[in-house]
Amino acid sequence: MLPSFSPAATAAATPPRPIPGGYGIPVLGPLRDRLDYFWFQGPEEFFRRRAAQHRSTVFRANIPPTFPFFLGVDPRVVAIVDTAAFTALFDNTLVDKRDCLIGPYNPSDSFTGGTRVGVYLDTEEPEHARTKAYSMELLRRSSRVWAPEFLNGIDTMLTAVESDLAAGKEGGASYLVPLQQCIFRFLCKAVTGADPAAESLVDRFGFYILDVWLGLQLVPTQKVGAIPQPLEELLLHSFPFPSIIVKPGYDILYRFIEKHGAEAVAVGVDSHGLTVKDAVNNILFVLGFNAFGGFSVFLPFLVLEIGKADAGALRARLRAEVRAALEETGGEVGFAAVAKGRMPLVRSTVYEVLRTRPPVPLQFGRARQDFVLRSHGGEGFAVARGEMLCGYQPLAMRDPAVFDRPEEFVADRFVGEEGEKLLSYVYWSNGPETEDPALGNKQCAAKDAVIATACMLVAELFRRYDDFQCEGTSFTKLQKRQPS
Repeated sequence: MLPSFSPAATAAATPPRPIPGGYGIPVLGPLRDRLDYFWFQGPEEFFRRRAAQHRSTVFRANIPPTFPFFLGVDPRVVAIVDTAAFTALFDNTLVDKRDCLIGPYNPSDSFTGGTRVGVYLDTEEPEHARTKAYSMELLRRSSRVWAPEFLNGIDTMLTAVESDLAAGKEGGASYLVPLQQCIFRFLCKAVTGADPAAESLVDRFGFYILDVWLGLQLVPTQKVGAIPQPLEELLLHSFPFPSIIVKPGYDILYRFIEKHGAEAVAVGVDSHGLTVKDAVNNILFVLGFNAFGGFSVFLPFLVLEIGKADAGALRARLRAEVRAALEETGGEVGFAAVAKGRMPLVRSTVYEVLRTRPPVPLQFGRARQDFVLRSHGGEGFAVARGEMLCGYQPLAMRDPAVFDRPEEFVADRFVGEEGEKLLSYVYWSNGPETEDPALGNKQCAAKDAVIATACMLVAELFRRYDDFQCEGTSFTKLQKRQPS
């Protein structure tokens, strides 16, 4: 549990105090923290134990990757696990987001064709506004086809899953690969206008290429669990992976976007002053890292949470809400059907999954200047210029000073006036849910589209089925809707 404290404990801001914790002796201190993080404790327990040990939600620690072959990577961070201090990560006057998307370790830009793409740029760099504007325009252009392309993909996915389930596969019918195929195809069509069906190699293997491309960049910072320890430490966390491994696949996707998404590329060149190379590489990063990667993590969590065997009561409530709302919109799922206010429980459930299982658990920023980091009750911590801040979202968004029953999944937590106020403490999009993406901030440009897409997935499931159940990433029950 997080240390308990009262946000009203101090009436006014207190003088800053030194940040508790430390980094240990060189090499051995970071190595010990790395082994705790990946092996002996795991990421969540790593942060919980240190917060409890120091009786503070702000403390010093080392974050992987570290020794031996990550040259030039400084693992020392100021860790943050409460909602109040976390907001400093969104204040562009306090923190610099240059080259710290996944922390002190920055994958080579050879993974992105030699382009330093928008998410690695700080808001004070001129290119940031240019690339952010380009991403936002691509999203605006996609709005006409986003919903139908997504729903067409979901129909294909569910048809495949139904077939596998009818065949009596042991353990149920996995939806992970069909879902990733759906996500890849719909994003290509919606964001770039490029249909993967135009090239069979891309259609069949495009999402696998993105999985490998993402994995090679992220695996030094991620607990994987696919192979036993200590092999994981020796083989996956001890050195950065070279981009040459995935370059042939990346080049296939590059040529595909350049050719079949030429209109979207031209928008970047003609309207935003990018080169063709930088436009294509930014498209691939938004498509592959932000959108495909985010949806591939988040949507399975959403389906699993609703489909748990003991979530039958929640499914009944969601089914009733979805069908009542669809009756008002002619029975079709789309942006209008899931608009704010129309399916409040569905929307709240989506937010609660994002609160408890944020697709990006860590957010980083480097202090632009000396400043006082304020936590609850005005408690202050002295941060020095150049220090790296590391916010761990899964604990920050379970802050007992803000959320009642913070460790529980409460589907209707964000329903009603009081529930909606809590959205200002939901930070999954690199900013509070109550704020909007802008050229001058780092908030996810597709924030609203992500919520709407997740709501459409839930709505489509209950439009199509009376009930369903999941175990892991497999459906074990799909009960087709009966005529009323």
